[in-house]
Amino acid sequence: MLASCDVRTLYLRNVPDDVAVKLERLAADSGMSLSGFAVRELVEISRRADNAALLDALPDLDIETAVVVASVDDARQRR
Repeated sequence: MLASCDVRTLYLRNVPDDVAVKLERLAADSGMSLSGFAVRELVEISRRADNAALLDALPDLDIETAVVVASVDDARQRR
C-alpha cells in the first residue's frame, strides 16, 4: 500500500521505555516489525484529522439530543 505512495521518514524521540516495550510486544503479536506496526497505527489515527471539519459541514437539523436517544432506544427494544 505505502510502497506506491510518496512517503516521509519520521523519527520519534522521548518515547517512554514502557511504551516502547508495549509497542514492541503488540508488533510481535501482530507478526509485524515495530516500524510497520507504528506506521499502520499512525495511518489509522491520521484518518481522524478531518473529523471536526466533516462534522462542521453537516447541516443542523435542529433535532434535540433527547429525541435522537429515544429513537435509538426504541429501535433497540424492537430488535
